[in-house]
Amino acid sequence: MTDLIQREAAGSPKVLVIIPAYNEERFIGSVVLKVRQHADTVIIVDDGSTDGTAEIAEAAGAIVVKHPENKGKGAALNTGFQQARQLGPEVLVLLDGDGQHLPEEVPLLIAPVLRGEADIVIGSRYLQKRSQVPAHRVWGHQAFNWLTNVISGTRITDSQSGYRAFSARALELISFNSESFSVESEMQLLARQHNLRLAEVSVTIRYPDKPKRSVIGHGLVVLNGILRLVSQHRPLFFFSIPGVLLLLTGLAWGAWVVILYRLYRELAVGYALISVLLSIVGTLAVFTGIILHSMRALLLELVSRRNE
Repeated sequence: MTDLIQREAAGSPKVLVIIPAYNEERFIGSVVLKVRQHADTVIIVDDGSTDGTAEIAEAAGAIVVKHPENKGKGAALNTGFQQARQLGPEVLVLLDGDGQHLPEEVPLLIAPVLRGEADIVIGSRYLQKRSQVPAHRVWGHQAFNWLTNVISGTRITDSQSGYRAFSARALELISFNSESFSVESEMQLLARQHNLRLAEVSVTIRYPDKPKRSVIGHGLVVLNGILRLVSQHRPLFFFSIPGVLLLLTGLAWGAWVVILYRLYRELAVGYALISVLLSIVGTLAVFTGIILHSMRALLLELVSRRNE
């Protein structure tokens, strides 16, 4: 494996494709063969597959990097990015190994990067709506789009698309904390953090097979990951906005206690305690958000100075 990567590195591929895969023996061979028509190097990160995914991918001409056990998509992408940095490609492409993404659309995806117009290009199934996306997926995607756009401060139409291209600059700067499928949402936060330029192109997504995971379960995993990302990247947003809402609710409840006292000349002790509790928790949450926001800004500044 190391010797093969060293031989590939000597040529510095212009276009490198990374495909994270878990039990994709049904599709991975054809995907690799089609992708190789548009890429100089293809790396498969076999994330603990128990079928013939790795063997088929290698036979089709891909470099295969194996995880001994399933670690999640984010971990697989981190492994792929580490290998890609050794090769130094001009542009890196991510796509899935389940046949959903069309390899023939790779040139569309990498064009903005090669023209120097973007650092991250997202293949969107909603720009021109050429894809027949199941209704339940559309609802989930729109909810996650809204949430990801709000917390990242950027606006795109398909935050959950796994079909993406990256410039050499983005490849060097990006590493993921997410281990699950929330890694796509994390990319938007990282783009904002590193001042990377985002762009979208319209692509066609196919759904050749039933989902391997429960749609609801998958959605809950993504939601949990996004909430963790918000707490890490936007602590002021995560803590202070709920804190302000709790504080205002507590104050409103307190005003109701005052009104009741004026009407009946008797203190509503239970309501008063709720008011005090909400006000205290809200105030603590607001200051927690401010403190964590300041600490994160300081840490980022220290890291930036260290890297200069």
